[in-house]
Amino acid sequence: MSVDVIVAGGGPVGLLTAALLDAAGVSVEVLERKAGRSQLAKATTMHPRTLEVLTQLRTEGDRRLSDLLVALGHPVPQAHFAVLPAGLDYTRLDTPYPFVLIVPQTTTEQVLADHLRRRGTPVHYGHDVTAFTQDADGVRVTVNGRVREAGYLVGADGARSLVRQQAGIDFRGTPPSMVGFVADVTLTDPPDGVVHHWDHRHGQLSVIPLPDGNHRVFGTEAADTGLTPGQVRARQAQAPTVDALRANLRRMTGGDHGLREVRWQSTANDTTRHAAKYRSNRVFLAGDAAHVHLPAGGQGLNVGLQDAANLAWKLAAEIHGWAPAVITEGAAGYESERAPVAAELAGNTLAQAALMTTFTPAGAALRDLMSALIAKGGDTADDLAGRLSGLGLSYVPPAPGHPLDGCRAPDLALSDGTLHRRLAVDRFLLADFTAGAVFTPLGSARVEVARALPWSGLSAALIRPDGYIARAWTAPDVEEVAAAVRAWTTRP
Repeated sequence: MSVDVIVAGGGPVGLLTAALLDAAGVSVEVLERKAGRSQLAKATTMHPRTLEVLTQLRTEGDRRLSDLLVALGHPVPQAHFAVLPAGLDYTRLDTPYPFVLIVPQTTTEQVLADHLRRRGTPVHYGHDVTAFTQDADGVRVTVNGRVREAGYLVGADGARSLVRQQAGIDFRGTPPSMVGFVADVTLTDPPDGVVHHWDHRHGQLSVIPLPDGNHRVFGTEAADTGLTPGQVRARQAQAPTVDALRANLRRMTGGDHGLREVRWQSTANDTTRHAAKYRSNRVFLAGDAAHVHLPAGGQGLNVGLQDAANLAWKLAAEIHGWAPAVITEGAAGYESERAPVAAELAGNTLAQAALMTTFTPAGAALRDLMSALIAKGGDTADDLAGRLSGLGLSYVPPAPGHPLDGCRAPDLALSDGTLHRRLAVDRFLLADFTAGAVFTPLGSARVEVARALPWSGLSAALIRPDGYIARAWTAPDVEEVAAAVRAWTTRP
């Protein structure tokens, strides 16, 4: 067997999966069919929860990958929901990263690939996975006509995933009904900051500045909605033109903002599907291979990277032989936790599509209503900010317990540093809030005990490697905590 895990797909999701597995002591290689890294900006929006996950990965001088990306990106204090006039305020979020980071996918891939190169983890470009077989002992992957062997295979190979197709996993959902446009352009007279235009007569258009001085332009013409799937295919078969983009800018904004160069153009639709299964024996799906939807608020990239964070520590535990059933096929298993996230993602992107592309007076009224609710603040705005940022996600705990069980752990203050910078992919962290550090004896190779400053009236919290609370307690019962630690970190 050549490696423990082969990752098919060298985009951000595949690269992060490999980086996290490597950090957990798993041998891994990445196979990407393209000849090299994409030079297109593509996904440009990174939300706070993704940056928190990237904080786990260390580089030179104990800098974290999140530090590198923040330095290379452009922080924006607000996010949009369905490009409504009222934005979602991220500045009040309880996170070290209270902003949306505008950073091109090329930069994200470069940072991850450089990290893997420094770690000696191979990323093979021009390696086309065409088939695989699996049995109880491992998988055999056919790539460029030759066979490579591994213990497991992760399909992070995109919406048309060959891994998903070969595994016979259904990809259910709704067909497309609209076509949108997207382009990265050079403007000599750009608007000030992020702007969103919406007009029920013409359509929707947004302009977002990129860190390199260029701009992302995206939107939907009113005429490109309410289509049949066949009409969508025909429309997307037409090559986008500079003249059409310039006409859209003029129609929506009154001018073309000095459009000088189109560096990249593409189209998108609202096809919405998610995989019927996330695991088939020794094969897993992550990212677009598991779920596709309308690009809305950058959620596709971020949910895919959170797939990687959820999968990596559990697969590493299985490979190292200590994973309990609850994280392999039980209530806290990869599919059990991530499939509901994809279902929610499908629902909220379809809702955003309705708000963005219902180009009628009624659609305008609905947008005004939703925008007013967001501008008012309170539960609606907080809930939407939690959904898009990723900070509001909680997993259903395997058994009833404390209300914080399954919730994301904030960046708690420890006696030495903060929680997010102490988390590691290969072990749990037991935060000890007691004055006498009574839980110190529970430390082991798979559990680090860290003294923490008081928080939420707890005596202890067992934090999973991906930053979610496995169990929380208010009473200093060492035996009860020890039993929970064994249940989460020991294979019966």
